[in-house]
Amino acid sequence: MIYRIYYEGKRKFALPIKNREELMALRNSQQNLDNLSKARQGDVKAKSDLLQLAYNIGHVNGLIAGCKSIGSFFFHDVDCYDNEHSESIKKLVLEKKDEIGLRMLERSASGGWHLVCERRPGTTILENQVHVATILKVEMDTGAKDLQRVVFSTSGSEEDLPFLDDCLFTEPMSVEECEAEYERLRERQRRGEEEVPAGAKKSNKHYRPWEDFEVTEQRNHESTKSVSPASFPTHYHGIPFTDIIRKYWEVNNRGFEPTRGDRDTLTYQLACDLRHICGRSFEWLDQVIPCYDGFPLEEKRAKIRSALASEFNGFPQRLRNTLSACAGSMDNGKWIMDNEENTADDEQLSIFNCQLSIKRMPQGIKDSIDAVGPQLTMPVVTAICPCIGMLATGVTLDVHGQKRGLNLISYIAGDFASGKGGIDPVVEAWMSEVVALDKMYQMQEAEWRAKKRAAKNKKEQPEEPKLPVRCLTLNNTVANLAERLANTEGKHAFSFTPEADTVAQKWKSTMSDFSIMLRQSYDGTKYEREARSADAVNVHIDKLLWNVTMCGTPDALYRVVSNYTDGFQSRIAIARTPDNTFAPLEEKPYVLTDRQRERIQQIAHLLPLMFGEVVLPKLEAKGREWVERVRVETMKNDDRIRARQRFRVCVTAQRMTTCLMLCKVCETLIQKHGLSGAESQLKQRPGLWKEMLLKAQTPTMLAAYDVIADSLLENALYFFRDRIENAFQSRDYAGYVSGERQKRGKNDSIFERLDPQFTFAQAMQHSVAVKGAGVNQNTVRQMLKNWRKQGLVVLEENGNYRKL
Repeated sequence: MIYRIYYEGKRKFALPIKNREELMALRNSQQNLDNLSKARQGDVKAKSDLLQLAYNIGHVNGLIAGCKSIGSFFFHDVDCYDNEHSESIKKLVLEKKDEIGLRMLERSASGGWHLVCERRPGTTILENQVHVATILKVEMDTGAKDLQRVVFSTSGSEEDLPFLDDCLFTEPMSVEECEAEYERLRERQRRGEEEVPAGAKKSNKHYRPWEDFEVTEQRNHESTKSVSPASFPTHYHGIPFTDIIRKYWEVNNRGFEPTRGDRDTLTYQLACDLRHICGRSFEWLDQVIPCYDGFPLEEKRAKIRSALASEFNGFPQRLRNTLSACAGSMDNGKWIMDNEENTADDEQLSIFNCQLSIKRMPQGIKDSIDAVGPQLTMPVVTAICPCIGMLATGVTLDVHGQKRGLNLISYIAGDFASGKGGIDPVVEAWMSEVVALDKMYQMQEAEWRAKKRAAKNKKEQPEEPKLPVRCLTLNNTVANLAERLANTEGKHAFSFTPEADTVAQKWKSTMSDFSIMLRQSYDGTKYEREARSADAVNVHIDKLLWNVTMCGTPDALYRVVSNYTDGFQSRIAIARTPDNTFAPLEEKPYVLTDRQRERIQQIAHLLPLMFGEVVLPKLEAKGREWVERVRVETMKNDDRIRARQRFRVCVTAQRMTTCLMLCKVCETLIQKHGLSGAESQLKQRPGLWKEMLLKAQTPTMLAAYDVIADSLLENALYFFRDRIENAFQSRDYAGYVSGERQKRGKNDSIFERLDPQFTFAQAMQHSVAVKGAGVNQNTVRQMLKNWRKQGLVVLEENGNYRKL
């Protein structure tokens, strides 16, 4: 469908062009021809005054902003360098017009070409642009894929318009079909299922997609050229791939195999999912994926190559459901976790766990991982970083110009019997020295209580000691906890609970206080609490320093974090344990050995000796690079939730990476000087650790930052994406600004009752019906005046009102 674009003020509107004659009259109007002549002489303003047309839209009723209806055609722009290049492109396009589905070819004002082609059903505009650019071997602008894209059009002469198909003047799909297609494609984009190389999702005005396809094909060929097809397994964990694929269609496509109409999309989808269990091997996927409904072999292989070139977004839920269904229909004995076959059950967690190079992790970190097993790498690292930040309480890190301590809050989420219990002794090993000191303080407090009870009826009472206990239980009241936090002598406190339900139950009625205290502790800001009673707890803390680690089930996480708009959720570093439902019992279970405990305690002993502010330029640059990468990715599919999460994830990941680097500094000192010598060095040379920390910004540590940041972001979205979206869209959230007015009062009920066109008398009548007999004319006039200001209604010449 072709739409003519016009403006009312700054708002864009669209009207459909119904036939060839109407289009030619617009293109050949004297005003358009004059502007075209000036534009081709370099007049920029004249170009902006050319006839504007849109081709990507399906059905639109006036206002183009917010349109959610995709059409059967799409626009594609081809730039040309000179007249000779322009003519060769024209000849090429017309030669391949059937292959690319060409419906219109127009010379642009700058000498390039505008193509309008038929969009393949079930595919996005970007997928079709990549398809056309690959066939024609022409560069493309990856940013020219938006639905509301507007084109400056030229004349209707044969030189400027060599090809036009009359099918463009009608939209084959209905309004409902266009809107449903738009939603389906948005969901594909959200899941990262677009059938395009990763390079197509980056901003590039001169992108060459065929080069990405060629590189991917070459890599796949080189990685598999020495492997015969017979060497690839035909089973996955004892299940034939033929059974997996058959079950895949039962679970995800109501039992129907792909047909001619949808085989392109579904074959690509199947390849995207199976690559997670087929080693990302082209030859292996080619072996297991059949050609559906007469699908040519080379076209099927092209879909596989596209799938391998696309981005990875975690282990797909479709495949997880399929494997679960396969497991449920088999004997238990056949569901065998065979390590000689490919990959773990959860690809996403496996990637994060494996990418943290365990062998190159420093002392203390490596020992913690070895104590729980490599499958719990990210959970244990996430759990111990708040311990390290608490121990290194004198370290202040500059992130984006903000100087803060290593303030961290973590939550390890996992089902029961998923291995979370193995983290407890590791945390205890890190905190053992502080706990020993706290026990001495607690003994003094016990003595004071005994003396107080003995002197119950005496005039002179023993003075209560203010002792700096730093390991605080979460099974506590707000007042007691606030008092403890005020007595830490300006150092970090730490709390650990292996059961997050302790928080959910104990703080049930005061969860907002818990949230506020943790939010302020993450920021290291001032915390105050006052009461009028002389016996009540009154605290004034300049910097609230309190690190917390919690372990619990996912449902307990939702009880701890029940508000998704106050910033508490974004401050928590979340890790999740992998699914071990079908994992065999370990012959040698992972446990914390005495040697590992000793090595952890050596690092924990040195961390409190570090004091001062530090700026880590390489880590800061890595953080900014990561934030920008996520920003660009989220802009492409308008993923506002992911984009918002990246800000605090960046800060948290930098703090966690700094914790790892501090352990590296301690390890280096211990290796050079021994434990006592390392302690002496840190005491005698207070700035030594800063110099060594700058050198610790190695490629390994910077790579660890990417893994940690990606893991934190994915886990936050895994648990909270839907809840955050629902919370922001809730009518109870006053701060949310959407494209639509939020309806809250009786005036909105009156507005809903009124017809699209109504009179003042009708507005008065409905106001009385809703608000009662006390309504007067001035009240109704003010209501109508407000509606006009808000753009809800307009006053017409005849004195009536019309809803917009």
